[in-house]
Amino acid sequence: MAYSPARFPAQQQKNPNQRSTLAEIHHRTPYWLLAAIILGVAFAVVIITDENYRIIFDALKTGIGITVKVSLVSYALALALGLLVALARMSSHRLISEAATFYVEIIRGMPMLVLLYIIVFAGTPGIVAGVNFVGNWLVSSGVAGATAVGEKLAGLGVRDIDFTSRVIIALTVGYSAFLSEVFRAGIESIGRGQTEAARAIGMSYWQTLRFIILPQAIRRVLPPLGNNFISMIKDSSLVSVMGVADITFKGKVYAASTFRFFQTYNVVAYLYLIMTITLTLGLRALERRWQVSED
Repeated sequence: MAYSPARFPAQQQKNPNQRSTLAEIHHRTPYWLLAAIILGVAFAVVIITDENYRIIFDALKTGIGITVKVSLVSYALALALGLLVALARMSSHRLISEAATFYVEIIRGMPMLVLLYIIVFAGTPGIVAGVNFVGNWLVSSGVAGATAVGEKLAGLGVRDIDFTSRVIIALTVGYSAFLSEVFRAGIESIGRGQTEAARAIGMSYWQTLRFIILPQAIRRVLPPLGNNFISMIKDSSLVSVMGVADITFKGKVYAASTFRFFQTYNVVAYLYLIMTITLTLGLRALERRWQVSED
């Protein structure tokens, strides 16, 4: 008997839907994430079952807190400083704009490790010297309240600022230059018509910036801001050269004492990957949420 498509209407309707559903699932499934999860779970099993890896993990996990602290504090300060520098670069005053541009170009052109050395070993003594100068001036002023503060500032020593605080300052300065360009690009991407309309209805410059320009600009620059935060987490490993006990420093010390370099740096990489991939997924979810709310 000859095959007639009309004899199988249900099958004709079912197969195309199945193929479209499978194609949609195939298109939406993040296979890279599935592969990363499988590898992550497999390595976690190795850490749990293998005594050597378990000892290494216990030795390194104490550095996670330092890595997170340095990254979060440095990035928060860099965001604030970067926004101020971006606004300074866009200032109508030539001197302010040129000074901000000079800051950005010099800092961006300097390797992060070199900047760390400069601020930790040269910049910090200079900052302390400036604080001491202000403290001595307050003491000499003779004002009762100012004298007490001045004595504390005048007595500040270089050793009173630990290396963790110094590297936070260095990372803040380094990343503020990059973030200022991100903010500047986002602000300049907003049409001037919105600014003119806001000023026309009586809003001040700062009100326009706060309520009209910045909310839109931050949404547009969220991806590069997230990428810079991920870079901050990875660059925080540079602080290990200053003796700050982060994950990388703990790994370096353990590997040097046991000669298990391969296993140790496998765990170091594993810990960093967990943080960066988790942050990447969180940022993508936030981007999708904001995109839906805009639509």
